[in-house]
Amino acid sequence: MHDLAEIIDRNSKEPDVAKIRSRFPVLDQEVNGKPLAYFDNAASTQKPVEVISALKEYYEHHHSNIHRGAHTLAARATDLFERTRSSVRAFINARDVEEVIFTKGTTDSINLVAATFGKAFIQQGDEVIISTMEHHSNIVPWQMLCEATNAVLKIIPVTENGELDLQAYEELLSEKTRLVAVVHASNALGTINPIKKMIQLAHQHGARFLVDGAQSLAHLEVDVQELDCDFLAFSAHKLYGPTGVGVLYGKRELLEAMPPYQGGGEMIREVTFAKTTYNDLPYKFEAGTPNIADVVAFDAALSFIQSIGKKWIQRLESQLLAHAMERCSEIKGFVPVGTAKDKVSVMSFTIRNMHPFDVGMMLDASGIAVRTGHHCTQPLMDRLGLEGTVRASFAVYNTVEEIDRLYESLVRIAKRKN
Repeated sequence: MHDLAEIIDRNSKEPDVAKIRSRFPVLDQEVNGKPLAYFDNAASTQKPVEVISALKEYYEHHHSNIHRGAHTLAARATDLFERTRSSVRAFINARDVEEVIFTKGTTDSINLVAATFGKAFIQQGDEVIISTMEHHSNIVPWQMLCEATNAVLKIIPVTENGELDLQAYEELLSEKTRLVAVVHASNALGTINPIKKMIQLAHQHGARFLVDGAQSLAHLEVDVQELDCDFLAFSAHKLYGPTGVGVLYGKRELLEAMPPYQGGGEMIREVTFAKTTYNDLPYKFEAGTPNIADVVAFDAALSFIQSIGKKWIQRLESQLLAHAMERCSEIKGFVPVGTAKDKVSVMSFTIRNMHPFDVGMMLDASGIAVRTGHHCTQPLMDRLGLEGTVRASFAVYNTVEEIDRLYESLVRIAKRKN
């Protein structure tokens, strides 16, 4: 096992993939008698020993409920919890820690905005804009809001190669637009959307902008002040962190103007049967006992990413994606889905004359883990005329050798039908 400081190779002054892999115990196993090749990172990344150890350390030495206790363990647990909030603030370059709200995940964060911003600022006749490539978690909450308020939901179309139609987006914007909610990087296609330009256009019409960052934070540098986004939602488990933890970033002035999401402990200042007053940010939106242990462990995941560096992560993952596309494009019957110029490390495809689920099961028999189906993007699949795809998504611990195994397995699979 290598310390984090030893991830950097002294000769090349770059991270060593073998040393990175050694920090992920789950990768050191066989599946169906074959070494595991884990290509389902867009669904959830694996966890390094730093995260696992932080979780164990918390429960063995520090556990207590936070914020309200006067004893040592309560103070210690609170300090660890709030340290993660400070780390998240720095990770996304928010102005203040009070702009960082802990949630259950990206879905919970988006629902929070729909329920609170929607209640305060969206009414009959107003318009909300989303895109055709959204995950269901960035579709359904807005449908529910528009049904409840008689607002209008408008959709940005997607081109054949999997890019947003920006001209159509500009035409959709109007003085009635109250909110635009768009994914930064598509989970189904890997497409990186021009979020900064889209935010600028929305702001020109007085609209607010929510960025679904579930698929971008692990790959791209995201600076909320530089983007000038109004909201950003993302999940820890796609950032080498624990499940059950998410983040909602919001500009302070908006968060202060929004009503609470849920009622209960911690989100209150004073409760009487006559009237309740609410707590300051960020606690106004964090009712009840939070997922303390996993928030604490998330800090270790952020440290892990920063020890490697986003620039190197982008370079490695771009090389892996390019190698995978080059090799697999040689396969008879291989059909890539989503060929945008700018992509994160997601390769979606079909094998002609084969159902994606069957391809996934055959790959699993070779120890290769991929995701199959519609990827919670059914409207996008309908637009592309597909029932679903096979999705291989790459992370910092994946190797060229693993991709070559994927290629060799797909060659054998495709020969059955092509």
